[in-house]
Amino acid sequence: MQPDTIIIGSGAGGLAAALCLARAGRKVLVLEQHTVPGGWCHSFFLNGHRFSPGVHYIGQMGEGESTRELYEGLGVANDLVFFRMNPAAYEHCWIGEHRVDMPAGIGALSAQLAERFPHERERLQRYLRTVQRVADQLQVIHRMSGFWDHVTIPFRTRHLGKYGLFSLKRVIDWHLKDPLLKAVLNVQCGDHGLPPALAPFPLHAAVMQHYFDGAYYPMGGGAGIVKAMTTAIKKHGGVVRTGIRVKRILIEGEGKVRRAVGVELANGERIMAATIVSNADPHKTYLGMVGKEHLAPKLIRKLEATRYSVTSIMLFVTVDMDVRAAGLDSGNIWMLRTADMEALFRDLSRTDILTDDEFPGAFISCPTLKDPTSFNGRYHDIEMVTYLDYTAFERFAGLGERTPEYLAWKERIMEKMLNMLERALPGARARIVQARIGTPITNEHYVQSTRGSVYGTERTLKHIGPFAYAPRAPIANLYLTGASTLTHGVAGASISGVVTAAAVLGCKKDDLLRPDPAQHLRILDAEDPATWPEWVHAKRADRKRRFKEM
Repeated sequence: MQPDTIIIGSGAGGLAAALCLARAGRKVLVLEQHTVPGGWCHSFFLNGHRFSPGVHYIGQMGEGESTRELYEGLGVANDLVFFRMNPAAYEHCWIGEHRVDMPAGIGALSAQLAERFPHERERLQRYLRTVQRVADQLQVIHRMSGFWDHVTIPFRTRHLGKYGLFSLKRVIDWHLKDPLLKAVLNVQCGDHGLPPALAPFPLHAAVMQHYFDGAYYPMGGGAGIVKAMTTAIKKHGGVVRTGIRVKRILIEGEGKVRRAVGVELANGERIMAATIVSNADPHKTYLGMVGKEHLAPKLIRKLEATRYSVTSIMLFVTVDMDVRAAGLDSGNIWMLRTADMEALFRDLSRTDILTDDEFPGAFISCPTLKDPTSFNGRYHDIEMVTYLDYTAFERFAGLGERTPEYLAWKERIMEKMLNMLERALPGARARIVQARIGTPITNEHYVQSTRGSVYGTERTLKHIGPFAYAPRAPIANLYLTGASTLTHGVAGASISGVVTAAAVLGCKKDDLLRPDPAQHLRILDAEDPATWPEWVHAKRADRKRRFKEM
């Protein structure tokens, strides 16, 4: 097939763009440098156990909610199954010695926190209303079209106008006094990687709203989403090639008439196409593949001023124990040393990460409880994540992973992570079957993210909304998609792919996500086996049987 559109990278944004363009009749070729597609959404196996480094939970899956409408509009919903995580506590906040749960439903959240913090009841209710209003009004802007929408927009977005330019810390401090309550409501700063003093309030409000009605996990982990997307792309004539690294984007012309005409692969092969879409981040795209000589001074200045999000350390563990009996469920655990989020993020950004016996904070989840079909009847899998500044690992960049110093760092890091796991899951250390560490260098290698970043560009006011990188590049025929363009996260990056495809096709996003009554997303309850259909029980039984036969 001679493509007319090349997609560089198969993250959620690249796959969504590829699917929309293939459905519109474009001849699409997706090129992925890793051996499997998916970017941060990919899954990998360790001795038969599946882990998903970038997909831990997704929101807005209820009837009529945005992520559900996204998958149904893309025509992949029938190939997806999501498990609803513990609705009574999809987030467990372990802050110092305190334990506070976050239930699904803004009403339930308000009531439960008001009972725990009665002295903050009225202020809490006002704050949650403000969060909801600002998040809702962000959606109004995205849906705006026509003369009367523009005329009425100041009234319809007055709360966004009031709080939109302030930090999360400023707004929550105006509303609330209790440090522990503020820490609970700010725990999802981990979902954008910024401390409250740097996080734009609308960004955090959007993240909170995304999970107000609960959290969900895909059957098959992140790979379940990737498989549904790639299957649909191929169904519509698209091609997905893995293990193919793009060396550079071919540019013709000079000055304002520069245009992208194809790509050159690492092996020297050239593939020409009328449209190039890059799912790589801006630095990898513009400086790595386009070349500085083809960039306007204004874009170069923007790139020089661009900062990238936090990077991560991840621990993947398999344990031989009944983790549910030990206290785990399908909800996530956010384990924080202190309620002082600013101090916590300062500690996470230290470069001397080998000191202390634990990290200041970590995220812990159990995919074999979130996706019951993945449990083999004996071993459970645990995923842990902590954030840090890339500077701590800068010395290892480009040296290869297996230097003695690097391996020593990994061993010490694993000890610190396991100390935290032991607190969350007493007895786990003695029951470990396998454990593996992923570092910022791992992120760079497998996902090709600049400085190992997990959320693309840093989500400060300088890098969101009108200041984010536009889908349409200042070079003809070249487009960007992914977390650095519109917003981050699985759903956000996927929507960015739809927006980019709309820019390519000269239409609106909603034109590509029309309701399809034939598509219906299946939602099951991870905590209630009695509600599972027979095929889920059969799938679990088959997995247990195959494990026993090994």
